Amino acid sequence: MPIQSVTSITTLDLFATAILAGFLVPLVLIDLRDLRLPDRLTLPLIGIGLALGAIRSGGWPVDGAVGAALGYAAFWLIGEAFFRLRGVDGLGRGDAKFLAAAGAWLGPAALPWLVLIAAAAGLTVVLAKSLTQGRKHSSALAFGPWLAAAFWAIWLFGLVSAN
Repeated sequence: MPIQSVTSITTLDLFATAILAGFLVPLVLIDLRDLRLPDRLTLPLIGIGLALGAIRSGGWPVDGAVGAALGYAAFWLIGEAFFRLRGVDGLGRGDAKFLAAAGAWLGPAALPWLVLIAAAAGLTVVLAKSLTQGRKHSSALAFGPWLAAAFWAIWLFGLVSAN
């Protein structure tokens, strides 16, 4: 029986994965500390995702552009609706830009899964805190870490399943 290659992950895949990790880690740490996702990290991440898509496709990264636009629009609409109903920000523009970055990297088909995974993880933690701490915990939740975890998991799953 011939030995088959276990993986065909490219140098570009490895380089992109390292860059993604280099952005996700500070985004998580900043959001946990400050409850914000700064433009100086989210906006370049969108551009890098689009550039990666262009390199891979050899042209305009339609999937990435559509993913970025849909990601931003979805969270912008939810955030705007919440603000109009409650008068306070419930989902910041940083989250919208971060979801746009995920869309640029992963494409539009991954976005529902990403949001579902992130929301389920975040809600699980909130419920666990409520059960153990009652009303003693803060009601503010940094959503960026959950988005980052889902983004990372889907990115890695895509690399492994594509090869």
